[in-house]
Order: sequence, then C-alpha cells, then structure tokens
Amino acid sequence: MQRFDKLAIAKNVGSSWLGLAVNVATGIVISPYILHKLGDEAFGLWVLVFALTGYYGLFDFGIRSSVIRYVAKFKAVDDHESLNRLVSTSLFAYSCVGAFLLILTLIGGHFITAMFHVAPASARTAKLLFLMVGGSLAFNFPLGVFGGVLEGLQKFYLLNLINMVNTILRAVLIVLALNRGYGLLMVAILTVVFPIINSLVNGANVFRLIPLKIGRAFISKSTFRQMFNYGSVTFMISLATKLRFKTDAIVIGTFLSAAAITPFAIGSRLVDYATDMVDSLAQVFTPMSSHFDAKGDTDRLRSIFIAGNRGCALVIFPICAGLVILGKSVIQVWMGAKYMQISYTILLILLIPSTMRMAQATSGRVLYGMARHKMLAIVTFSEGIANVVLSIILVRRYGIVGDAFGTAIPLTLTCVLFLPQHLCRLLGVKIRTFLVKAYAAPFLLCMPMIAVLLLMQRWFVPHTLLQLILQTAIAASVYLIFVYYFMFVRGPLKLGKARSAKGGEPLIEKQEPAGVSQQA
Repeated sequence: MQRFDKLAIAKNVGSSWLGLAVNVATGIVISPYILHKLGDEAFGLWVLVFALTGYYGLFDFGIRSSVIRYVAKFKAVDDHESLNRLVSTSLFAYSCVGAFLLILTLIGGHFITAMFHVAPASARTAKLLFLMVGGSLAFNFPLGVFGGVLEGLQKFYLLNLINMVNTILRAVLIVLALNRGYGLLMVAILTVVFPIINSLVNGANVFRLIPLKIGRAFISKSTFRQMFNYGSVTFMISLATKLRFKTDAIVIGTFLSAAAITPFAIGSRLVDYATDMVDSLAQVFTPMSSHFDAKGDTDRLRSIFIAGNRGCALVIFPICAGLVILGKSVIQVWMGAKYMQISYTILLILLIPSTMRMAQATSGRVLYGMARHKMLAIVTFSEGIANVVLSIILVRRYGIVGDAFGTAIPLTLTCVLFLPQHLCRLLGVKIRTFLVKAYAAPFLLCMPMIAVLLLMQRWFVPHTLLQLILQTAIAASVYLIFVYYFMFVRGPLKLGKARSAKGGEPLIEKQEPAGVSQQA
C-alpha cells in the first residue's frame, strides 16, 4: 500500500483498538458491579430489553452501509454534489424511520411484560426501561448518519476518540449512581444519553471536515433508489446478524426466565469482546475497498482480502487459545465462581465458530466495499433462520446450552462451506494459496504461546486478578515477540501486490474475474 494508506490504517486501527480496550476495561469493571448491585433478575432484564431494542437496527434498512459505501466512492472521485444529495436524503429517510420507531416504542411498552417471564415486582421497571431505551434509539436514528459519513471518509479515529471519552464518563457516572442507591432506571438513563451526545459531536466533525450542504432541495428520489438497491442487500445481512447473535436472550427469556439469561450472557459477552477487537480492524477495509473498486484497482482488492484476513487471524487466534485455556479463571475472577462452569461451557460452544468467522472478517468488508454482497446476504439470512429454529428446539430440552448449540452449528457451516470459496472465486484467488497465506503463519505463531500457557497451568491455575494478569501478560509477550520477529523482521507483513514474499507462486488465478470492478 502507499504510505498514506499505511498511516491511515495504523491510525484508524490503533484508535479502534484503544477504544475497544477502553470499552472492554469498563465492561469488565462495570458489568459485575451492576450484576452484584442489582441481582440476576434486574441484570437479565437489562440484557433482555437491550436485546429487544437491538432489533431496531433492522429499520436502518441498510442506509448506514449505503452512506459508508457512497461517501467513500463520491469522495474518491470528488463528486460533492452527489455527496450532498446522499447525506440529505439519508437524513430525511432516517427521520421518517425514527418517528415510526417512537410510535412502535410507545405501543410495545404496554406489552413487554405479557410477552416474557418478568417477575411482577419488576413489571413497571421493565416497561419504563423499554420506553427509555427504545425512545432514545428512535431519536438517535437520524443523527447516526454523521457517524456513517465519518466512516466513509475513513476518519475512524475521530469516532473512536469521542466514544472513549463518553465511555469513561458514562462508567464513572454509573458507579456513582449505584453507590448512591439509584437503581436500574438511572443506569439506563446514563446509558442512553451518551450515544446521542456522540452523534451530535460526530455531526460537528463532519461539517468541519467537508463543505457539506444539507437541505430539502438535495433530497433526491434517484439517490434514494441508489441507496435502496445497495442497502436492501445489507438489510438482509443485518437481519441475519440479528437472528444469528441477538435472539439468544429473547429465546431464553421466552422459554426459560430472565434470570437464566445472566449465565448465558456472561459466556457470550466474552466472545463479543473478542470479536469486537477483530471488527475494529476489519471495519477500515469497507471504505478502502469502495475507494479501490471505484478506481478499478483489482490488485489492491486482492491484497486487502488476503492480508486483511491474515491480520484478523493474527488477532483472533491467540484470543481464542487464551480463552480456551484461561476461560474458567476469567469468569471466576470477573463474575464469580457461581457462574464458572455453565458460562465456560457457553463460552466454548460459541468461541470456536466465532473464531472461524472473525478470521474471515475482512471478506465480508471487501464484499460490502465492492457492492457484491448479495450472495452473502442470502446465505447469512438462511443461517439466521436455522439459528432461531434450532435454538427454539434445543433450548426446551437442553436449556441455555442447547441455545448456544443452535447458534454454533449453522455458523460453523457458513464459515467452512461458503465464505472462503465464494470470495476466492469472486476475486480469482486460489483457495489453497489463500488459506496458506492468510492462516498458516497466525496458526503457527500461536503454538509457542499455547505451550507457555499450558506449562503455567501446570504450575498454578489463576484464581485472582493478579495471577490472571501475570499469566496473560507472559503469554501475550511470548506471542508478540514471535509475531514481531517472524512477521516484521524476517517476513514483513505487507498490503502490497498479492504475491508471495520471494516472488514464487502468484496468489491469483491468471484469468480476470468478470465484474470485479463494476460499480453499483
């Protein structure tokens, strides 16, 4: 890649990881604090309401992904007029969606206690919590356009900076509120206010960076159709994502109880923390892929596909190994020994397929950037349906473990049977060469770290935070030393031409795949 691109990647990914570190650190501290202050019922109710309102994201209808895609494209070709139409049309569409969601929230607040197993003493709290969270999400919908614009401009570091500041402030205020005797509703108020502040600051940054004009005159039917054609496919993927990963709390709350959500949420949240770290790396490749697709640079797209997935594997493989070996200790230190066995089982069931998915996180981002994600939408939507059906069948017989298997089985099939073959065929990359170039080095580099962790486990099993930090720091140091030496000293990790370091076998097939650089 050019120097500018390397610096941009380093700045965006570095700030994303720093922001994620802040989020994980505050989550590790705040989650057990909230759980032990409020109890299993209130904490499970918290997870349930946020899982329900998380489905509001479906009403995005792919607009945000369209904003990211076309902001990057229009910026690459300096089409400011189209950029103005895009943002104005998006704001109008989002405002209509927000108004609809506000009405939906008012109606849904009356029925939440009838739909789920909520203790009578918590019924009023559940209704108010749903109204607060749903209302804030509806209000924040139009403001979310500005975050998409910043992503399209590849200004992730600006997004991450304000997120870090708000996360820290929110965590401090939640602790103070709980210490003063306030309950779940005050925690909810603090949680929903800060995203709105984030969006307002993002809007100010957008107007500072580009000469953007917004007005009724820029609202365009043709722009909306363009966004809809791209976003409708993204919407299907978004719906599939909700079915894949956001239905567990709802299924458990419906067929078991709100309290049963808590041990499941502990195991699944650790998986979420791991996948979020890879997402922070992979997200930079969507606007980058759009940029090179707009310029017809197919070689760069192949380079992003291979080297980007290698980078994702370098991050997720050691995390997976560490959680498999240290998972019980992490749960014990974090949430308490009470949750150690069952939550660790959930963690293992979800972790392996999630690792396979995140090792290919760049693949989906490249498809988004090229506007070639229709087949991905069909497959992931089918997987989501299978997820829900299996989870409902299995949760009745095997409890929360069955629900976890309902998620893991379809996800594994997608990751193994579809995603690598589809991308390699689309970009004209040999699948064997892709697997070797992307995953051989990350896999082998994990072996010394795993050996060190297993040896330390024979020495002592960590039961305190200090012991856990010690083993994690030693293992991470071993891994980073090997990565630095073999990837950066002996064989530099590059996003250059898609060829082996010594000029051997090319990574791509000889033929040019049809339509790779077609623009949406």
